[in-house]
Amino acid sequence: MRSCPACGTANGESDDFCGNCGSYLGWSSEPVRPGRAREPEPVPEPEPEPESTPKPESVLEPARDPGGIPAGMSEPESVPEPAPEPTANPAANPPVNPAAEAEAPAPGAAPDPGPPARPEVPARPGQPPEADPADEPIGAVRPGKPVARRPVVRPVAADEAPDGPPCPACGTPNLPGRKFCRRCAAPLRVREQPAALPWWRTMWPFRRRVRGGSGRALRRTLLVLAVAGLVLAGFLFFPLGRYVFEDVRDKLGGTAEISPTGVTASAAAPGHPASAAIDGLTNKYWGAPALGASLTCSFGTPFRLVGIVVHTGVSKEPQEFRRGARPTRADLLVTTEDGKVHRKTVTFTDKPGKQTVRMGISDVRSVELVLREAAGQGEGRPVAVGEVEFFRRT
Repeated sequence: MRSCPACGTANGESDDFCGNCGSYLGWSSEPVRPGRAREPEPVPEPEPEPESTPKPESVLEPARDPGGIPAGMSEPESVPEPAPEPTANPAANPPVNPAAEAEAPAPGAAPDPGPPARPEVPARPGQPPEADPADEPIGAVRPGKPVARRPVVRPVAADEAPDGPPCPACGTPNLPGRKFCRRCAAPLRVREQPAALPWWRTMWPFRRRVRGGSGRALRRTLLVLAVAGLVLAGFLFFPLGRYVFEDVRDKLGGTAEISPTGVTASAAAPGHPASAAIDGLTNKYWGAPALGASLTCSFGTPFRLVGIVVHTGVSKEPQEFRRGARPTRADLLVTTEDGKVHRKTVTFTDKPGKQTVRMGISDVRSVELVLREAAGQGEGRPVAVGEVEFFRRT
């Protein structure tokens, strides 16, 4: 068997790749026998440095002291030294070597002590003499080589029998439990390709695949609640939403003038009938004899009223404008096709020219103008309304 260097799984002798992780088995060690785990290799010890080999105890000589007496033996009794012989006359025998004579110390001078002598330590009997450390050479020391512990593989009972399905890449047979091919390391368990989606599932947001238990029920519940909330909001705020929608259309769309099909007045001054307010001329006007008089304009078909333009006073000329009475405040009563009346109070500026009133009412059938306040009133001065124009959305 061959063990995987990565995961330690045992593989066959002829396998090149691990069946569990797909690692290459060429770096594995020698095969492992069935039923027995590999033992870690011993760590080599560093080689010792050569040292001086001492002699055997049988060959060793007893150490001697400076006097020549072996260690462990008592000194002999002192022997009387012989008397010195008489010295010859130095003048009769001159020195043979003058240089040696010159180097000799002068009489009476202290002798040169020389280098200090090392104290002698007597050696014990039966022990080799100690070597001087200063005389031994110092050599290099080789460091220890670290060796990593090799993994212990799991033993197997029998060799693999590659009788399983062949590899889809190289055709080599493998065992059914292997994940990778033992010859080329190709994956043996190929994922099944998902079925093609229908064309409508390829469009966003339908192209998203939903797995089981991924929150489909929650999303459906939230979608139902959102739809119900929109329906409820539309039911409660429908008038407001419709008003906003129509107002945006009024601002983005165009306008056109529409003429009323009929006009009536609750009261009128002599020579100033109600029809003078819709004839398109500002030099003629409807004259109200008193405040509270009204002018009603009706239309044949309902329409979207987006604005009203009112010309006050007897003329657009400033001097003529100041001579007559003119309205400063009035009420607009707009009646729609369903009979509902919309009331709006408007204020006019006291100057000649047109006064624009912005509206926004659908299905209008009639508009009534009621005068509430006026300026420049006096006896024989009716309140003058020069012209009233209506505009619809196109």
